Amino acid sequence: MPKHNEKIGWIGMGRMGFPMAERLLKAGYDVAIWNRTRAKAEPLAAKGGKVVDKLADLAGVDVVFSIVSTGKDLEEVYFGKDGVVTGANRLPKIFVDCSTIGVDESAAIRARLQEHGADYVAAPVSGNAKVIKAGRLSAVISGPEAACKAVTPLIAAFAPQGVSYVGDGELARVCKIAHNVMLGVVIENLIEITLLANKMGVPRHAFLAFINNSVMGSMFTRYKSPALVNLDWTTTFTPELLRKDLDLGLGLGREWDVPMPVTAAAREMLQSHFGAATLKPDPDEYLQKDFAALAETMALAAGMKLESENRNVPSGLES
Repeated sequence: MPKHNEKIGWIGMGRMGFPMAERLLKAGYDVAIWNRTRAKAEPLAAKGGKVVDKLADLAGVDVVFSIVSTGKDLEEVYFGKDGVVTGANRLPKIFVDCSTIGVDESAAIRARLQEHGADYVAAPVSGNAKVIKAGRLSAVISGPEAACKAVTPLIAAFAPQGVSYVGDGELARVCKIAHNVMLGVVIENLIEITLLANKMGVPRHAFLAFINNSVMGSMFTRYKSPALVNLDWTTTFTPELLRKDLDLGLGLGREWDVPMPVTAAAREMLQSHFGAATLKPDPDEYLQKDFAALAETMALAAGMKLESENRNVPSGLES
């Protein structure tokens, strides 16, 4: 295994953060890891990760990565009472954030880090935990060009599908918000056409096999097919996070005078999923399931009750 000189810090051991940090370790990097719940990081200690108790313990690394849920979470881990920046004598040279947050939130964080003499690279990614495991994750990055070039090999360790530099500032945030808007629109449309074909007599597995083999198929339609066929709502991304990203996209559309009627319609359909969740025995638990569970809400609107087809459907991510 190759060894690298850079000392890396990692913040966030969620569904994405854990396998991303794991790939850095496998690539031979020295990685110190912090997570709010230490137990979630402990399994990486057996793979060479150094689990730390305090965010301040990451202050001495060369590059610190983060992947958290919201801009407020990111601000807290950087600048909060016990954050990386607070009270540190030596800061990482470069902060790299892989979260999906708003453009204005990101710009404000960049300005604060610049005051401390640190560079900031926005580096959101495309994929989920299975995509990471399959080596198909990609990333889009923006910020000072020299800093972006310096961290591109590190990012490529967990995003080998490609690291796209799109310019300075928060342009990577714009790209990721646009990406997740497309995610919401595509899943909504994929569900509605699948339900139409299904209600008219076409098995879902057969229809989705046709779509996936066609010019309209994609990595996304393939890896969502097992869920839509077998009603497996194992979480990759929650409806709440998708709604947040659709709202970010619609906000940018209003700010920049770009009409987004298809996005608006998809957002309202997604909102109905939150209402339908109240019919479940435990609405909060149901809304922690994958966003593809929207299929059940849309089936309800179509007068359909879905049942699993119990088919072994390839996801396209098999090793």
